[in-house]
Amino acid sequence: MTDSNFYPLILKAPLKDYIWGGNRLKTDFGFESDLSKVAEAWVVSCHKDGPSVVSNGCLKGKTLEEALEVLGADALGVACKDFDRFPILVKLIDAKDRLSIQVHPSDEYARANEGDNGKTEMWYVIDCDDGAQLVYGFKHSIGSDEFRERIESNTLDEVLNYVDVHKGDIFFIPSGTVHAIGKGILIAEIQQNSNVTYRVSDYGRLGADGKPRQLHVEKAIAVSNTNPPSDPYGNVGEVTVCEDSTVRHLAKCKYFDANLIDLDGSCKIKNTESFVSLVVIDGNVELESDQGSYDLEKGDSVFIPCGIEFTLKGNTQILSASV
Repeated sequence: MTDSNFYPLILKAPLKDYIWGGNRLKTDFGFESDLSKVAEAWVVSCHKDGPSVVSNGCLKGKTLEEALEVLGADALGVACKDFDRFPILVKLIDAKDRLSIQVHPSDEYARANEGDNGKTEMWYVIDCDDGAQLVYGFKHSIGSDEFRERIESNTLDEVLNYVDVHKGDIFFIPSGTVHAIGKGILIAEIQQNSNVTYRVSDYGRLGADGKPRQLHVEKAIAVSNTNPPSDPYGNVGEVTVCEDSTVRHLAKCKYFDANLIDLDGSCKIKNTESFVSLVVIDGNVELESDQGSYDLEKGDSVFIPCGIEFTLKGNTQILSASV
């Protein structure tokens, strides 16, 4: 398919009903589902465990991965030339209850042991309950032997770094960082295209089958960085003020570049090196390009192939991801 056939792809998200989920993705973001709880919406996904599906244009009905096979490598841009698969996965996460204490492996470990990518990720806190907390690494350095002993003696909480959470907080989570989203937190997550998670502890919680959920202690010990986090977190991120918008830089690594756009008016965007993924976090926005005009609402997600110039108009907050 030629460049002239590229157009913004509006995506329909697969939904996940994990036991810790709530209903804010349905009530606040408008996702329709018969599921009793919706823990996650995979709003930009090429992963086999939950692919996004194109809902507009000539590629309607295809998964995002199938659409990219039609569009070719030019749709991703030269910034993606070193990736052997689509690099990112973007989620909205509603943690009504706390998630397990967990860790994700590096690329090297995951490819050798799981046949998948590793997982570096970042969180943007959309909203949270008063007093909400999450786990972000360790309070101080511990060794592997102590890590194992504390898992076995159920004293791991004593050395984990529990952080008070506020709306707008940012957390960058490299692979190997032990972490857990706490109860009452609504998060946007940008991560590597992977679904490998090692549970360290799940508080003795039972799964939907009535049995304790599987732990992965040996693998977790093998991949975990047991030092305190080194990246700044919380109310961080450089802010650039434009005429009708502010852009807050959330995170940048070799896998993704994430920004939060607060718009009251209009702004023009063109990325000549990478695709652009947009997820509407709040408000409504009109996206205009030579390929058409699109009205987007809170919760909507759109994949914009590399090289397309587009204008955003409205009073809105948008999560932007590229490479």
